[in-house]
Amino acid sequence: MRCSQTEGRSVTVKLSLAQARRIALAAQGFGDRRHATPTLRTFSRTMARTGVLQIDSVNVLQRAHYMPLFSRMGPYDTGLLARASEQAPRRMVEYWAHVAAFMPVELWPYMGHRMRHYRERGHAWTIMRHNPKLVDALLAEVRERGASTPRDLDDGLPRAKTHWGWNWSDTKKALEYLFFTGELAIAGRNAAFERLYDLPERVIPAHVLAQPAPTDAQAHIELVRRAAISHGIATEACLRDYYRMHHDHSRPALAALVEAGELLPAAVEGWPRPAYLHRDARLPRRIDARALLSPFDPVVWERERTERLFGFHYRIEIYVPEHKRRHGYYVLPFLLGDRLVARVDLKADRKAGVLVVRSAHAEAQAPAETAPALAAELRALAGWLGLSDIRVERRGGLASALRAAVRLAG
Repeated sequence: MRCSQTEGRSVTVKLSLAQARRIALAAQGFGDRRHATPTLRTFSRTMARTGVLQIDSVNVLQRAHYMPLFSRMGPYDTGLLARASEQAPRRMVEYWAHVAAFMPVELWPYMGHRMRHYRERGHAWTIMRHNPKLVDALLAEVRERGASTPRDLDDGLPRAKTHWGWNWSDTKKALEYLFFTGELAIAGRNAAFERLYDLPERVIPAHVLAQPAPTDAQAHIELVRRAAISHGIATEACLRDYYRMHHDHSRPALAALVEAGELLPAAVEGWPRPAYLHRDARLPRRIDARALLSPFDPVVWERERTERLFGFHYRIEIYVPEHKRRHGYYVLPFLLGDRLVARVDLKADRKAGVLVVRSAHAEAQAPAETAPALAAELRALAGWLGLSDIRVERRGGLASALRAAVRLAG
C-alpha cells in the first residue's frame, strides 16, 4: 500500500488487488480468530463487522441470516441470534436496511428518513388509500393484544391469489405498511417464520427511541460510514448498495466523509472506478479463512464487486429453470485463504440426516488442498445443522476429488 499526491492537496492510496482483498475480508471479520465456543460477545463482534444480516425465506440449507455468522464464527448456538433480536435489551432489530435484514438496534433512528418516505409516498400496496380504517383498527388491536402475526389478526378477508408467492390478506398488507413506516416494529418470528408485529416502544430500547432524530443528511452520512467500515475498501457504488441508498444521497455523504478524513481516496489495481479506504481499515499480512458463503453473504451480494475482488463470476440460480442452471439451485462459494476457489450446490436432507452436495465445481486456479479443506468445512456445516452424513453427487469437476476427501475425513 502506498500513497501518491494527486490534484491539490488530496492523497490517493494505491492498493494492489491482493491488498484490497485482504482489507475487504478483514473488514468482514475473516481476519478474526474463531472462538472454540462462540458467545454473545463473539456474536456482537461479528455483527459489528457485517453490519446487517440479510433475511430470506429459502430454507433448502439454512435460512440466510444464520449463515454469515457460521461462516465467520464456525459452529455456534443459533439461540444467540434469537437472544440478540428477541430478548431485551435487544441488540438488533429487523428493518429494510439492505433488503429485509437484521441491523444493529441503534440504527433505528437513522431509518427515520425511509419511514417518512414510505409514509409520504404511500405503500406500494396502496392500503392506506383503499382501506385506511383497517390500518387504524389493526394498530389499535396490536396495541391492546401485543406482538401478533397477520394470521392472529386476520378477520377472514379474502386473500388474493393472482401472484405466485404473494398470497397476502389485506391484514398482512396493512401490517407491512405500518412496519415500513415505523409505526410497528418486528418483535420476532414464530416457528412458521411469520413476523410478529408490535409497537416500537415494546421492541426498541427506550434510550434508542429517546435519541434526537437525525437529519436526512446525518442519516445518509451514518449509513455510508457504516458501509465503509464493513467494506474496508469500496467504490461509491459498493457503499451505496450496502444500505440500498440512492446516489443522490450517497454521493454527498461520501464527499462529507472524505472531507472529514474518515474515507481516503484510493486506486485499486484493475478497478476502473475510484475507490475509498476507511481510515481504520486493517491490512493483514495474510488471511487464513476457510468458509462457505451464503448467496446472501455481504462478501458476495454485490456481484460486480465479487468479480473485481476475486475474479469470481457468481449468480443466484434459484429462479432459473432447472435445465438452464449452470451450477445449481443453492450454490455457496468456498473461501480458502483470501480467494474464492470453488462453489457447491448444497441441500440439507433433514429427514435422512444428510448434507447433500448436488454439485461441486473448482475455479481454474484452485489449489491442491481445495478438496480436503472443503470436505472439512462441509463436515463442520453438517454437524452444526444436526446432519450425520454427507453425500457428494457426481455433478461438477470437483465432485470426484471432494467425494474421496469427504470419505477420508469421515
